[in-house]
Amino acid sequence: MTTGSQAAAKATSDPKHRDWLLRYSTLIALAILFLGFAVSVDRFLTTSNLLNIIQQISMLTIVGAGLTFGFAAREMDLSVGYMVGLSGILVPLLLISNVPLPLALLAGIGAGLMVGIVNSALVTFIGIPSLIATLATGSILYGLNFLMTGGRAIYGGLPGTYLWLGQGQILGIPVLAYAMVIFVLLAWFVMERTIFGRYIYAVGGNLKAAELSGVNGRFYRAAALIVCSIFAAVAGALLAARLGSGQPNAGERYLLDGLATVFIGMTMFRPGTATVVGTFFGALFIGVINNGLNLIGMDTYIQSIVKGIIILVAVAIVSRTTKLKLL
Repeated sequence: MTTGSQAAAKATSDPKHRDWLLRYSTLIALAILFLGFAVSVDRFLTTSNLLNIIQQISMLTIVGAGLTFGFAAREMDLSVGYMVGLSGILVPLLLISNVPLPLALLAGIGAGLMVGIVNSALVTFIGIPSLIATLATGSILYGLNFLMTGGRAIYGGLPGTYLWLGQGQILGIPVLAYAMVIFVLLAWFVMERTIFGRYIYAVGGNLKAAELSGVNGRFYRAAALIVCSIFAAVAGALLAARLGSGQPNAGERYLLDGLATVFIGMTMFRPGTATVVGTFFGALFIGVINNGLNLIGMDTYIQSIVKGIIILVAVAIVSRTTKLKLL
């Protein structure tokens, strides 16, 4: 007769059970984390706080959705945080110079397009690894952000319509939440339901095999990096609207947090593969942690330590269970 311990061991050794645990263990951890904060922090489950979490993760999710394209093509963009900062400065600067809002937003997105083109050219034509190329362009953007503002934040003079994008609500739901849903659905549709997305996955899975099948690997790697920068630019414009100001260093944290969302997302659903849905739950994981620790009164440097540990654990899980290679 099989004992309880033997049955448990058998279940653990069963490949189907191991696969299930690998796919959903992070979601289970998120649920436990959520319940833990709900029980231990009185204000956590209030409507205003839950809406605050949604607002906090909106820009992060958009950045992470863009990074998902890069990771799927096996390219890493380390300039996204500074791209968030550049767009978050450029759009307010244009607005206080009386440039119409649609043109200012297009200029911010256009800046993301230009940075993405530069990154993709450095990677696909010159042959610099994306990790190094985007680290260098990120440093350049960091300097430009402070050069454009003289190191000062941009306050005042921003039109109410622009501020509404970051601070307004529709039917009690933050406008930022609608923006997040739109970009997540767009990214999901492109990645999961179009040839473009399938080819990006193919290039990231096996570049040589994809090229032998007729896929233009250079084009899809370049396109993935361009999408990273454009999504970061959108997030930057929304961030400035949320803050009500343009701040040269406001986007820096979106690099670490953005990478964390994708790495956490790669531990679920299709382990080892970057997916938009996984990235969304990764952003929610980070948002719940940040919000809960803030309500507890935890210092920001402790939060950084926690997020660093989470990234290490996520990468370790993916690396141990899949053939993860990013460079």
